[in-house]
Amino acid sequence: MPPFTLDVEKTAGSTDDVTVYQLKGKLSLETVAGFIPQMRQEGARRVVLDMSGVSFLDSAGVGALVSLFVSRRNQGKSFALAALAPQATAVVTVAGLQKLLPVAKTVEEASAGRS
Repeated sequence: MPPFTLDVEKTAGSTDDVTVYQLKGKLSLETVAGFIPQMRQEGARRVVLDMSGVSFLDSAGVGALVSLFVSRRNQGKSFALAALAPQATAVVTVAGLQKLLPVAKTVEEASAGRS
């Protein structure tokens, strides 16, 4: 079985106002322990997670996204997901979080705050 990995890379063009991260791999129980602290230290006013490279999302990954959303909201900052793959969209929908978590079709929409 292949290892569970998640690469999180800040994209070129990110600013102090809006920072975009490209996620690649699996956002799951095996990878959230490294993901959450890395995202919590981000100081940008708005964080956009480009989820197009996430091949697998489980309940632990969803929990991490909710935790990040709540943490940023409590700090007066915003957060959005962009370009969710069909599997991730299904997990977010089944969890009933499509109305809580800001989700945009594209990174551009999410960066502009249209999620």
